[in-house]
Amino acid sequence: MLSTQEKKRNMGEIKKKILLADDDPDQIFQVSHHLKKWGYDVVAVESREEAERYLESECPDMAILDLMMEEEDSGFILAYRIKQCRPQVPVIIATAVTAERGISFDINSSENRAWIKADHYLEKGFRMEELEIIIKSLLK
Repeated sequence: MLSTQEKKRNMGEIKKKILLADDDPDQIFQVSHHLKKWGYDVVAVESREEAERYLESECPDMAILDLMMEEEDSGFILAYRIKQCRPQVPVIIATAVTAERGISFDINSSENRAWIKADHYLEKGFRMEELEIIIKSLLK
């Protein structure tokens, strides 16, 4: 049986909530702007610490996480904690780690999927149209 909130969401009365965690204010501004334009509620935070405080009382419908915030693995840690809270919540890791550090990740390999708890990986510099398609696909 569906809860009242789930019924309202199915009828389009409640917007899906997306947690956006990134230490780059420009990235937060740009992505938040588009998410709101596409009809999502956005909870934007600038650090893993802020995201963890939010996750203590709430669990989003989706999360878009920067990989490197206070620490180089902040996004991985947040993705793991979100999946502990609600495994069905889609997580996108959006990062510039390849450009900044020359490191790349393949979340499609079984070895990496064992420890990277993300449903999609994006290199920063992505087009907003690409993000919108990914979000719609993951929230189906």
